[in-house]
Amino acid sequence: MENIRKKELTAYQERGYKEDLLPKTKEKRTWSTFNYFTIWMGSVHNVPNYVAVGGFLALGLSPINVMLAIVVSALVVAGIMILNGAAGSKYGIPFSMILKASYGIRGALFPGFLRGCVAAIMWYGLQTYTGSQALLILIAKIWPGFLDIGANVKFFGISLPGLIAFALFWVVNLYIGLGGGDVLKKFTAVLNPLIYIVFGGMTIWALNVGGGLANVLKYRPEGFNNSGTSLLAFLVIINAVVAVWAAPAVSASDFTQNAKSFKSQAVGQFSGLLVSYIVFAFTSVIILAGASVYYGNDTWNVLDIVNSWDSLPAIALATIVLLMTTISTNAAGNIVPAGFQIAALFPSKINYKQGVVIASIVSFLLMPWKLMENQTSIYAFLDIIGGILGPVIGIMLAHYFVIMKQDINLAQLYPEKGDYSYYKGGFNIFAFVVTIIASFLAFSGKFIPALSALANLTWIVGVIAAFILYIIGMSFYRKANPKFDEMNADTDAI
Repeated sequence: MENIRKKELTAYQERGYKEDLLPKTKEKRTWSTFNYFTIWMGSVHNVPNYVAVGGFLALGLSPINVMLAIVVSALVVAGIMILNGAAGSKYGIPFSMILKASYGIRGALFPGFLRGCVAAIMWYGLQTYTGSQALLILIAKIWPGFLDIGANVKFFGISLPGLIAFALFWVVNLYIGLGGGDVLKKFTAVLNPLIYIVFGGMTIWALNVGGGLANVLKYRPEGFNNSGTSLLAFLVIINAVVAVWAAPAVSASDFTQNAKSFKSQAVGQFSGLLVSYIVFAFTSVIILAGASVYYGNDTWNVLDIVNSWDSLPAIALATIVLLMTTISTNAAGNIVPAGFQIAALFPSKINYKQGVVIASIVSFLLMPWKLMENQTSIYAFLDIIGGILGPVIGIMLAHYFVIMKQDINLAQLYPEKGDYSYYKGGFNIFAFVVTIIASFLAFSGKFIPALSALANLTWIVGVIAAFILYIIGMSFYRKANPKFDEMNADTDAI
């Protein structure tokens, strides 16, 4: 059987597919439960997420209820990551190849391009720029004269110190990205204990300056006195937290393809995300609420809190850890998926590392500091892409678990050049129709007054609608195409 598998891999290579896109054999799947336990820690504890918690507190829920809503969100995130990564852990293939099963050989290019190129590269640049601003502040704390370099002359709309900080941070992100999952898992293993040390210390500080736990938990944002619970507010928080994971959840298989087994990634991701979010729920709320009580006004940016300290060593350690969480988030959520997707667009010419280099260069040329000048339009654009990716997740889950019952014929995903027999013309028209309809339903609350309650539940609505509609649509397709199931008979996981 193993010889047959090697022959299949050789056949796929002869068809022009680079090694990065091929199914990983068991000896190449080295990620254990511990690796998945640590992989997403940095993606939970980062500056944007702490700012988001400030928005959650502004909904009027008590600090305790905000914590509870975040923990419930963690269960949803973990479930989606595990389920959408199941095919990757079974067959050892990346997201860009799995997507072909539901959208078709050619049809997969569009949602894959949205996730792996447009959203990933734009977020790559924006995350790098955001992190470079923290690096700039740290350098200025250590070397105040650094900010005077260039005499305030602008280079492509950014100061020379700002450009240097961006370039330095960009190089570090590129290095981690080139190493792929192997380097990232080592990086997060080092980052994990540092997060507990720094944010644990900040929590103790916040409790101290905020007058103790009981006093901090009494905190309410300015203008809000509602201490009750609200189901809609709970759902809004859950949608907001899960929506942040829309892109990583779609491409979960880029990491689960390395798993020793489904159990390794399932137990690791569930325990890692749950523990991370329980810690995050408590520390984020306590740090922001305690600082707000201490300073006498709503303080929702963790960097502002760090920079207000008098101790340079404490500022340096906290800022470095925040920079590391940004790198971890950027690599797992943007750089790695972009590298794989660009390689999938040109499978016979570009490999993963070349894809990472291309994505990195494009992220630099986009000049994210210029994009940030109009943050509202940029985040609205990215929100639309995120809203579309929700239905993509719904379709992928419905196809793998309901339509195919967890069986994929790998040969259909690695066809001969020009062979699009998997779906007519290489496109699954039902997948595209469902994506459009589900996306419309997801955003309907934003422009239909009667559905305004759904305006902040775009991800939840999109996933559920796509899941149901796809199952219905594909039932008709299978009846009209009886050879579909025969073509997709499972070819055992490698």
